[in-house]
Amino acid sequence: MSWQDAVLPTEATLQDAIACLNYTGLQIVLVCGTDRVLAGTLTDGDIRRGLIRGLTLDSPVNSLFKPDPLVVPPEMGGETVLQLMRANGFGAIPVVDAARRVVGLHLLNRLLTPNRRSNLMVIMAGGKGTRLLPHTQDCPKPLLPINGKPMLEHIIERARAEGFQRFVIAVHYLAGMIETYFGDGSRWNVRIDYLREEAPLGTAGALGLLQPRPAEAFVVSNGDVLTDIRYGELLDFHLRNGAAATMAVRMHEWQHPFGVVRTDGVDIVGFEEKPISRSHINAGIYVLEPRALDTLSGKENCDMPTLFTRLQERAARTIVYPMHEPWLDVGRAADLERARSQTTPRPAT
Repeated sequence: MSWQDAVLPTEATLQDAIACLNYTGLQIVLVCGTDRVLAGTLTDGDIRRGLIRGLTLDSPVNSLFKPDPLVVPPEMGGETVLQLMRANGFGAIPVVDAARRVVGLHLLNRLLTPNRRSNLMVIMAGGKGTRLLPHTQDCPKPLLPINGKPMLEHIIERARAEGFQRFVIAVHYLAGMIETYFGDGSRWNVRIDYLREEAPLGTAGALGLLQPRPAEAFVVSNGDVLTDIRYGELLDFHLRNGAAATMAVRMHEWQHPFGVVRTDGVDIVGFEEKPISRSHINAGIYVLEPRALDTLSGKENCDMPTLFTRLQERAARTIVYPMHEPWLDVGRAADLERARSQTTPRPAT
C-alpha cells in the first residue's frame, strides 16, 4: 500500500480509521484537512485506548488523534529518519513540506527491509556529455566522480537499497569504460546487463533494443540525475494510476527580472512587480509499461517527450509524478561543481 491510502479527512469517524488501518496495514492513519495539510495521526493503540475511555465507533477522529505528531521534512535522509524512529520507538513518521502538507510516510519496516523488486531499471548512459568538456574528454559522463564514486554508482546503489535487483545500462560513448567498471553487477549484489547503441538513439530510442522485452512495468533514469527520489514509490504511483507511462517532474520557479505592465491595447490595466513564473520540468526519471515499447523500432533516434507524445496519440494514459525530493541534473560544468561541493543524495536505507 502507498501512504496516500492512509489519509483520512478530519470529519472521518473511528470506524473509518479502523477500516483504513485494516485496509492498508500501515499501522497509522494520517488525518488531513484541506490540501492534505496534516492535522494529526492515529494508531491502532490510540483507537483502543479511546474505546476504553468510552468513545464509540461513530466518534470523530478529531476527538482522539495526536494533533502535534513528530514529522520530518522531505530532505531528511533515511539514516537520520531511522535513528529518530529507533530513539522514539516509532514505527512510522509522516513527511511534510514547509506548509505542513503530507508528501510521504517513512515506515520502520520498509527502512530496515525494503521490498525486493522484480521490476527492471534501465539507466541511459550513452551520451557524450559535450557540455561537460573537457571533463568528458576521456571519461563518460556517468562515470564522473561525485564524493568518491561515479554518479552512475550513486543511482544504482540507491535503487538497490529500495529492492531493485535487475539493471540494464544503455551505453555508447566510451562504453567499454562503463562495462569494465560495473561488470555484471556482482560487486553490488545486483545483475547488470547492457544495451549497446551503435549510434546515439536519444533518451528513449535505445529502449527499442531491449531483448527480451520486460514483462512488467520498468523504471528508466537518465544516467546524470542525482536525486533522493524513492524509485519504489514512483513505481507504485504509476501502477496505482494505471498509466502507460509516468514522468517524474519538478516544480521550477523563475522570477522575472523586471516589473511587468499588463495592457489592453494601449491602456494599462495592471502591474506586477517581478512576477514569479512556475512550471513543471522533466526530471529525467520515468516508469513505462512494456506496451510503450511498441512505438519504438530500436533503429531511430527518439527522446522521451516524443515517446510520450506517441503514446498520447494512441490514446494511452500518460501522467506526471510531482517530485519534492532534492534533485540535480548534472549537465554542465557548474552542475558538476555544485554536485561535488554539496552533500549528494544518499541511498535509501
